[in-house]
Amino acid sequence: MIRPRRNRRSPAIRSMVRETLITPADFILPMFLHEEAEDTPLASMPGVTRWSLDSLLREAGEAHALGIPAVVLFPKIEEVLKSPLAEECYNDAGLVPRAIRALKAAHPTLCVITDVALDPYNSDGHDGVVWRDERGEVTVLNDETVAILCQQALCHARAGADIVAPSDMMDGRVAAIREALDADDFQNVSIMSYTAKYASAYYGPFRGALDSAPKDGDKQTYQMDPANAREAVREALLDEAEGADVLMVKPAGPYLDIITRIRDTTTLPVAAYQVSGEYLMLKSAAAAGWLDERAIVLESLTGIKRAGADMILTYFAKQAASWLR
Repeated sequence: MIRPRRNRRSPAIRSMVRETLITPADFILPMFLHEEAEDTPLASMPGVTRWSLDSLLREAGEAHALGIPAVVLFPKIEEVLKSPLAEECYNDAGLVPRAIRALKAAHPTLCVITDVALDPYNSDGHDGVVWRDERGEVTVLNDETVAILCQQALCHARAGADIVAPSDMMDGRVAAIREALDADDFQNVSIMSYTAKYASAYYGPFRGALDSAPKDGDKQTYQMDPANAREAVREALLDEAEGADVLMVKPAGPYLDIITRIRDTTTLPVAAYQVSGEYLMLKSAAAAGWLDERAIVLESLTGIKRAGADMILTYFAKQAASWLR
């Protein structure tokens, strides 16, 4: 009799036939930072901290020592530095460029990825430049935003970023950033595009961590409709043609089908972002005793990789890496 269970009957056999393996090298650690000298634990994301620069260096070093190859930086910008045109985002002496330089000096083999978007710096809280009509209705301007994103990407490249990751979802920004980087002799700086970034309800804890929620309106005119899948393929084909090096799906867990669709569409590496809402749900359920944290986290990460992700941005990166050693 054919019995598939024979391949499951012992840990040794299960390990030999296992189809999907996760390792610390699959993870990218998102890191929050601020100008303050003290670290701030985030109430909305238990176990996650907004770091001072000194602590950021230590925490990134610990992650790298666990085998995690990369971090991605998300700054909380002081309110006084925010403006309608987000000029602080391309200040060479700003928080992110200083963090990049410090990280590359302290950990030369660590891959440093930066978020390229205006929402942390924009006094309107949007990913792009806001225009209001006579009725006060908000429009996020595409081309004006892309021009600023190019300046931001160049600022990060000058500081030593290995990869810039535009998360804004403006049309044409990958091509524009690639052209700007190449023209300024940064041909080796990669672009990890947020290709299918959905207008998701799972982002709430993240926006609280950075104080970056929109002041008016929402992001549905530029982030993708959660009901759409074919549109993600269109975005992937466009980003690949424009010169992206990595394509990203965000969120990850509720969009495993999108990860698979994009994996089947492109030969480029595919990243997936297990976002703050996903993290908080698993943490909360585990803290309440309803779920085994280690088991559920590793299962969720395995599912994301099984769907086709080559790399996973996750706040569980350090925990998962320590469990896998």
